[in-house]
Amino acid sequence: MTNFMVVTISSAVYVDRFDQIEAAKKSNDKVIVIRNLQVPAGVLLDLQNLKPGTTLQFEGRVTFGYKEWKGPMVRISGKNIIVEGKPGHLIDGEGARWWDGLGGAGGKTKPTFIELKLDDSIVRNLHVKNTPVQMFTSSFCNNLLITNVNLDNEDGKSKGRNTDGFAVGLSKNVTVQNSRVYNQDDCFCCGAGSDIKFINNVCIGGNGISIGSMGNNRVVERVEARHCQVIDSFNGIRIKTRKNDKALVKDVTFDDITLKDIQQRGVIVHGNYPSWRPTDDPTDGCPIKNLVINNVRGTVKAGGANTWIWLANGVASGWKVSNVNVSGGKLKLPCKGLPAGIDKNFQERCGQI
Repeated sequence: MTNFMVVTISSAVYVDRFDQIEAAKKSNDKVIVIRNLQVPAGVLLDLQNLKPGTTLQFEGRVTFGYKEWKGPMVRISGKNIIVEGKPGHLIDGEGARWWDGLGGAGGKTKPTFIELKLDDSIVRNLHVKNTPVQMFTSSFCNNLLITNVNLDNEDGKSKGRNTDGFAVGLSKNVTVQNSRVYNQDDCFCCGAGSDIKFINNVCIGGNGISIGSMGNNRVVERVEARHCQVIDSFNGIRIKTRKNDKALVKDVTFDDITLKDIQQRGVIVHGNYPSWRPTDDPTDGCPIKNLVINNVRGTVKAGGANTWIWLANGVASGWKVSNVNVSGGKLKLPCKGLPAGIDKNFQERCGQI
């Protein structure tokens, strides 16, 4: 008897001209390859409503024409989709054409980059470089795994602003893992959603790992950040809730986080956003329940504060804080609103004893 193996190879359609995209989406091919594509200025790379079971691959260098507009430059949606980069590929926003040191606050109108709306899907092995502003947004997603993604805006260190890395909103069961972000705003942020995980990632140059900013009656619950490094960033780990607004933060965990050379705040939880100083009182519209901060350690630069908690009385409840060892910051900020029963060493670091 002869043994043999049958290998089924899905057919692929290659897109190297912009006018081929719609036909590729309508075809019966299960693999769409975006190869060395030049996207016209001010036009969306529309990869929405992909057929279930599609694999979307990026090959070579994908670039975009220059125009001042709001974007996004790429939008991907569908169910049971695999989005992946082939070896050597690059999705290049060439963001220096927009960077002016003002980000979204003024100057040139800058487009956001990639937006995802995916269910039961995987995004893996992507290399994204030099986006004008926000890099990688996942909204209204369910059961999404993002793994081994490199978001590289190192070239924007002097003039890039608001280049948020992984932003997750209004989503459920999203995991971001084994990835790297070099940027100039939040490395990871979640302003609404549940069952979100940020695991084994490296954050460089931005604003650290953030929950919020919270408001608009949004809810964040069951969010975990574990086994991550935050390096040379403005903040380390942060929960920010907007002054005079309402929301809920519940069951958030920061565990096994290493901080290095943080510029301003190592651990920060505050209820007076957008301020990041104790210059005005926090408000009580966003309870923060069952927060866990464990094994967070590392260094803050001398001009910063190791820890700052600034909450209205009664906002915080059910916190568990242990093994927090953040040092180096010489700035002593007043703290308020820590819940009863909090670790005494943490209280001392926060200036409450």
